[in-house]
Amino acid sequence: MANVLDVTTARSRFPALQQEQVYMDNAGGSQVLDTVADSIRSYLLNTNVQLGATYKTSQTSTNAYSNAYNVAAGFINATSEEISIGVSTTQLLHNLSTALKFQPGDELVLSKLNHEANTAPWVQVAERLGLTVKWWAAADPKNPICDPIELRSLLSNKTRLVACPHASNITGTISPIRDIADALHAYPRALLCVDGVALAPHRQVDVKALDVDFYAFSWYKVYGPHLAQLYASSRVHEQIQSLGHFFKPTHTLDLKLNLASANYELTQSIPQVVEYFGSDPNSTWAQMAQHEERLQKILLQFLTSDNRVTVIGEPSASKELRVPVISFVVQGFGSQRIVEEVERRSAFGFRSGHMYSHRLLADVCGLTDVEDGVVRVSFLHYNTETEVCRLVELLREVLASQ
Repeated sequence: MANVLDVTTARSRFPALQQEQVYMDNAGGSQVLDTVADSIRSYLLNTNVQLGATYKTSQTSTNAYSNAYNVAAGFINATSEEISIGVSTTQLLHNLSTALKFQPGDELVLSKLNHEANTAPWVQVAERLGLTVKWWAAADPKNPICDPIELRSLLSNKTRLVACPHASNITGTISPIRDIADALHAYPRALLCVDGVALAPHRQVDVKALDVDFYAFSWYKVYGPHLAQLYASSRVHEQIQSLGHFFKPTHTLDLKLNLASANYELTQSIPQVVEYFGSDPNSTWAQMAQHEERLQKILLQFLTSDNRVTVIGEPSASKELRVPVISFVVQGFGSQRIVEEVERRSAFGFRSGHMYSHRLLADVCGLTDVEDGVVRVSFLHYNTETEVCRLVELLREVLASQ
């Protein structure tokens, strides 16, 4: 493959991109591949039956479903027994928090950079069981990070779980997950739960190399159907109780945590997402990262050149430090007003608000109007430099109007 991403070819695989709308709200959900949509349609028209029967169509459907689990697991270097597929990351983490075994006196360390999906389940189980919650805050309100050094000061022999994002859905900053894992695994009962939703569309994930215990992400933000996936290392399965019926087997994570089967037509389409990355996925991911670095550099250079603008997160465009999820506030402007002024001038789509990272914006960044929150612009590899340059022009025009 070439060293430079062929953006035109990439865009041709996403039917929604043929419309006038310019999609820059990708952290909320990516557009869907043509083959994914075709696969879902074909399933519903040809093999939409209950799984597990012996007749031919059921066997075809069952095999497609099972194959999807194998491919989905391989996507993050896991086995099919180590994953569960469900409707959302939020739901999967709530299921996990309900099923994970705790002891009196256990402590939970929760990052303030978390999306609420990786906070609320643990806060609720702590309240229910009388466990202790320690907040892993961040010192810099403009560029908050998950600092392993700060984490070490919160760990003890009572630590049961640490929950943090691989990349913040506000800042885009990439967390040093392996360093975090090494720090907490010095304590024998401590487990690491990572929310990879904001990272997975931009970087290849290897759960074994990261040495995480739990890892969740959403396929609908990685060019696929509206599903999510949770990984739990096989080494911790005995610490997870089954939520299923008493007569069901429990030898896989999915059998333990999924109260029913995952959506058939959506699940069986997952291999189409993985196929998109081609025979040399390492090269494809590298091309995507390089292209996205160029995109975020254009916007970040503009934002950091205006002293009225505060970028929340890593100010540089380095692909080693961040993914193209860029949030900012502007002195004298409401965030939603900026969004609406750009929308009035164009067919660009992005958003404002707290993006379910309410604790980050309120407690760490100190925003007084958290509902209005930040302006968030999020790119994917199918966005173009022309689109980003046009966005900069529109933002310059809007900010000059004050």
